[in-house]
Amino acid sequence: MMKTQLILIASMVLGITSVSIAQDTLKLNLRQAEQLFLSKNYQLIAQQYQTEQAKADVVTARLFDNPQLSYENLFYNHETNRFLETSAATGQYSAALSQLVKLAGKRNKNIQLANTGVKLAEYAYYDLMRTLRYNLRSTFYKAYYAQQSALVYHDQIESLDQLLKASEAQFKFGNVALKDVIRIRSEYYKLKAEYIALLNEIEDLKSTLKLLTNISSSTNLLLIIQPADDLEYSLQRQSFVQLLDSARLNRADLQLAKTEAIYAQNNLSIQKANAIPDIEISLSYDLKGNYPEKYTGLGIKIPVPLFNRNQGEIKKARILIEQGNVNLKQQEAVLENELYNSYKTALQTESLYLSIETGFNKNFEQLITEVTKNFKNRNISLIEFLDFYDSYKESILQLNLLKYERMNAKEEINYVTGSTIFK
Repeated sequence: MMKTQLILIASMVLGITSVSIAQDTLKLNLRQAEQLFLSKNYQLIAQQYQTEQAKADVVTARLFDNPQLSYENLFYNHETNRFLETSAATGQYSAALSQLVKLAGKRNKNIQLANTGVKLAEYAYYDLMRTLRYNLRSTFYKAYYAQQSALVYHDQIESLDQLLKASEAQFKFGNVALKDVIRIRSEYYKLKAEYIALLNEIEDLKSTLKLLTNISSSTNLLLIIQPADDLEYSLQRQSFVQLLDSARLNRADLQLAKTEAIYAQNNLSIQKANAIPDIEISLSYDLKGNYPEKYTGLGIKIPVPLFNRNQGEIKKARILIEQGNVNLKQQEAVLENELYNSYKTALQTESLYLSIETGFNKNFEQLITEVTKNFKNRNISLIEFLDFYDSYKESILQLNLLKYERMNAKEEINYVTGSTIFK
């Protein structure tokens, strides 16, 4: 009997080893996931290109207008029956060089507007990073604690599987009633179904993590939380006013709204400048078409702003300023409400977490061991045993959910303040 058990254990160890070798498993903690996210996330990389495009607009705004060169030549002289003559006796040609000169500081105003566009792109990048980083960290914690809950299901399923096999064997000898076997089998199938559903949820969460970190879809992730990540943090040390000040200073979406208001002001400045016409200076030469021959002339051209003084664009620019100011006030209100809600939720979650005894999990595990032993000794009934078994599972699942909500509440504070208040 002992030899058979040793062979069985050895085969199980070899089987587990072979599976581990066959699968490409990556142990991943949160810091490593964040590093991969910052360097390989496709959405962040794509947003960086938007910033580079905005910087290219600054280069364009700095450029001066190109001079224009025009030339005209006599095509056919019917008196001499020759084409394209340029001689002073029988030919004719003229040339002109012109340059547009922008007035009212249009070039500098366009440069300023383009620089503001760069800031808009940068704040859009930081806001995208803030959102994606929160998704990454929240998903990581959710997947990790779901993994911990899956271990509870795994252990209970194995234990019930042994109990079911033993009960079915005893049923053949008439020592166990059929209703007890059916009750155990029903509980076993129920746990299996819940376990599979949880595993599917974990795979969905890991799929999101792989997409955020650009990890191969075939990689098997084993998520790890460092001891420092699960330490208690003191939310009470951070007052709401302090967090609000931090949010107003660091929230990229608020800075984006402020920059959009500045962009609208710069745009109005440009539209007002566009109402002032630019001048075009030209230098021309004409061989015989003017008086005197070999004519050299200096010219200037300027539109007369009688009808179009850019009234429509100026009105639109003023409306955009008003719209930007309203959007800014809305964003400030959203920020304050989001922070207040997250702060109150974090306080309540932390209070609930601290109210649970630190040894709850360990004490409950010891208790379930004793209950199992009493059931085997027939000191308690099957119904009592299964009810307690179910209570144990639900308690551990709720505890893992609370741990996730606590860590997620911390991440929400970081998210709504746009800064790393809690590491």
